[in-house]
Amino acid sequence: MARAMLAERADLGRSRIGCSDGIIANGLGRAIMGALVPLPTVIGLNQHPMLASTTLGQGPLGTVLLHGFLGSGKNLRTLAQKWLDRDPRQCFLLPDLLGHGESPPLPTDATLNTMAAAVLQAALDAGIPFPVQIVGHSLGGRIALACARVAPERVADVVLLDIGPGPIDPQKSESRQVLDVMLRAPAETADRKEMRGFLLSEGISPALSDWILMNVRPENGRYRWRIDRQALDALHTTFTSEDLWPVIEAQEVPVHCAVGERSGYVPPAEAQRLRKLGCDVHVLANAGHYIHVDALEPLLQWLVSL
Repeated sequence: MARAMLAERADLGRSRIGCSDGIIANGLGRAIMGALVPLPTVIGLNQHPMLASTTLGQGPLGTVLLHGFLGSGKNLRTLAQKWLDRDPRQCFLLPDLLGHGESPPLPTDATLNTMAAAVLQAALDAGIPFPVQIVGHSLGGRIALACARVAPERVADVVLLDIGPGPIDPQKSESRQVLDVMLRAPAETADRKEMRGFLLSEGISPALSDWILMNVRPENGRYRWRIDRQALDALHTTFTSEDLWPVIEAQEVPVHCAVGERSGYVPPAEAQRLRKLGCDVHVLANAGHYIHVDALEPLLQWLVSL
């Protein structure tokens, strides 16, 4: 509903200001409730480094797309481009989350709120129209909920892509299994082929191995991890164990959830609880956890309809 209201009133325009101003002047959505408090005042954003990010589109509807664990913003570029083709009113931000891609390393004791603060600051710095819709896959979805927790007046709605608000059992987490292999991997190898050979020997598929190797780069004649694996290990424990149901129950920000039919990340009981709390839960047939790959067209149709 919030997103529909913004779309209907998009012709009224939105004011964009530079990040130095600290407040977004916006007469739409949640901002009509009153003046917005500067982000740095709310969540200490001045303490966080700038995220590497890409923008796409120049429309009045701000949407932030957040990738999953071990990924990067470019993982969602195809989704963003096809969405923009269908709805040119969009203005997308695709950031690399802290500790991922080309963004700065994770700070010590990083939390979901830390990650959320950096995302909101990146949107502000990029001039993305607020309030923003935040669409997040896996880890990105949980960060989206954290954004709604720390600054609900700046979030139009949250869209979860195959992830729920409840704690995640590590034994059922695909990313946990992949991370365990990465933690056992050598810190450096003579070439990319040697690192790939290790991953394959640990039972990682060729396609997934190639995806993981996006986190390895040549340096001084050796191939080394460009990510802090130990910091990501700590983050994984943090983001999978936190209970985010209070964000849903507060009902300050509308929440939608797309679920892969073949995925186990959003169990039926969790989906039912979301529906009882007024959340739209949409099941994508024959899709696994990576619904933006397995069911791109049906997912796009649903996203555009929100």
